[in-house]
Amino acid sequence: MDVCQYLIVHYFLAFTFFKVAVCAEVSIIGGNEVKKLQPWMVSIQMDRVHVCGGILIQNQWVLTAAHCQRQPIRSVTVLIGSLSLSKGTQRVGILSYEYPKMFNVKTKEDDIMLIKLSKKVKAKPKIIPKKEQDIPPGTKCVVTGWGITNSNVLEPSDKLQMLEVTVVDRDLCNCYYNRDPVITKSMLCAGSKQEKRGICWGDSGGPLECKKNIVGVVSGSKECGNPKKPTVYTFLSQKHIRWINTILKKQFNSTTF
Repeated sequence: MDVCQYLIVHYFLAFTFFKVAVCAEVSIIGGNEVKKLQPWMVSIQMDRVHVCGGILIQNQWVLTAAHCQRQPIRSVTVLIGSLSLSKGTQRVGILSYEYPKMFNVKTKEDDIMLIKLSKKVKAKPKIIPKKEQDIPPGTKCVVTGWGITNSNVLEPSDKLQMLEVTVVDRDLCNCYYNRDPVITKSMLCAGSKQEKRGICWGDSGGPLECKKNIVGVVSGSKECGNPKKPTVYTFLSQKHIRWINTILKKQFNSTTF
C-alpha cells in the first residue's frame, strides 16, 4: 500500500461512524439556507447575473478569487448583504481589480483578488485576521454561497446557502488530485465525507470561515459534492494577508492629501 492509499483508507475509516449517523439533508449542494443576515457577504454579478461570491472587508473593498474577474468592467456589479439574490437592494458598480502577478488559473496559485467598489457602502465589513491562522486537518468550518444546489441545473440558488465542511490534510488532498493542482501551503482543502455535499458553480470567491474567522476563499473543485474531490481554497496565509494589506495601504495613501 503506497502513501496515498494509506492516507485515503485511514481518512475514510476515521469517519465511518460519522457518515452513518448523520441524516443526508438535501437542501452550495446539500447545504442549508442561511437565516441570519451576513452584511459582508457579496454576490458578484455580470449583467445582473450571479457569477461569484465575495467578502466585503472594507467599505469600498471586496475580497474574492482572481478567476472571478469579468470584463467589461462596466457590466459588473456587486450585491451586498442580502440573503436573497432576487430581493437584494444594495447594488454598486466596481472601479478596478487587483490580483497578484503570480496568479495562475491552471495551478490555482494565488487565486485571490481585491475589487474596488465605485463608492463606499453602508454595510458592516468582515475584518480578516491580522495574521495567518493555524487550521489543522479535521477542523470544522463553514462555506457560504449562492452557487447551484443541483449539479444538473446550472442556475444559482436564490437563497444564500451554507455548509459545514472539514479541513483535509494537504498531503491527502494532493493524493486525491494527483498533484493537479499541487496543493501548496498557500492553499487549503476542505470537504464533506458525504456524497452530494459541497461547493459547485457560482460558489467561487466565497468565504471559508473557521472559528468565526475568514481563513480562505473558494478557488474550486473538479466535481460538485464528491468526497474524493474536496474543495480547494486560497488560504489566507501570511503571504496573502501581507499582499491584501499592501494593496489597501497603497490605495489609502494615494487618496490622502
